[in-house]
Amino acid sequence: MGIGLAAAPARAATCSDVDIVFARGTGEAPGLGITGTPFVNSLRQNLGGTTVSSYAVNYAADFAQTSAGPGATDMTRHVVSVAASCPDTTFVLGGYSQGGSVTDISIGIRTLLGSGETIPTSLAPRVAAVVVFGNPLALYGQRITTVSPLYGPKAREYCNLGDPVCAGGFNIYAHLTYGFDGSTAGGASFAAARVRALG
Repeated sequence: MGIGLAAAPARAATCSDVDIVFARGTGEAPGLGITGTPFVNSLRQNLGGTTVSSYAVNYAADFAQTSAGPGATDMTRHVVSVAASCPDTTFVLGGYSQGGSVTDISIGIRTLLGSGETIPTSLAPRVAAVVVFGNPLALYGQRITTVSPLYGPKAREYCNLGDPVCAGGFNIYAHLTYGFDGSTAGGASFAAARVRALG
């Protein structure tokens, strides 16, 4: 009995008010990446007085664009696991480039970049916001805001003019600037407002 009493506070201590789950872009080293890092930092600043954790989706982010499905499965399993252990935690999902496809698949949007496990619809109310940058879904004339009844109302998508990954352009620089052109700060402000709206 003593062991059970000792274990309960330890588990509670690992639960945050908000868990940010972010998938990096193609070719980036494991971690939150060049867009996820400033996004998470900005969101933490916006949510002062709230405990915030972050999770970098564990996937290959390969150049062949074949890892989005397994990435979605990792994102989904993380959300399901944390949701079960931490009933009061809400989530912010996000991704950059191929990580946008990871996010799409995880929230149940079909893409041409594979398939993976999706977050159960019963957990959708606990996802406060979905924010993606340079999402390839836009190349096929789709947006989370228009194709997902569950997540569209709480999604924000950033696609710079000329970005070859989401706008069909030819300016690779446009794809590399989300982390410092105001996009991540704007996305963080949007997500923070959504978190507060959930109360």
